Amino acid sequence: MWQSLMTWLSRHARSRYVRLLEREVERLRAENRALVNPLLGTAGFPPVTLDEELRRGGTAMTPVRRRTWTQIARDRELAAGKGSGEK
Repeated sequence: MWQSLMTWLSRHARSRYVRLLEREVERLRAENRALVNPLLGTAGFPPVTLDEELRRGGTAMTPVRRRTWTQIARDRELAAGKGSGEK
């Protein structure tokens, strides 16, 4: 009786601990993704997405990648060059 009670208690306590660890891993992965995505965007790579979101169909809008100041300046120079060449 004592052995079966201890077995039941350890099984339920362990499963609760495992759930706690799984939630912690999920939180840390989301935090890492939030920290890595801006760095990837600056480098010109697409952001990291959740595999689960891809399986569920994703979101209605795709995330917009920010352009760097270098890319913005290059686009402005090209637009200015096209505008002055036509005149």
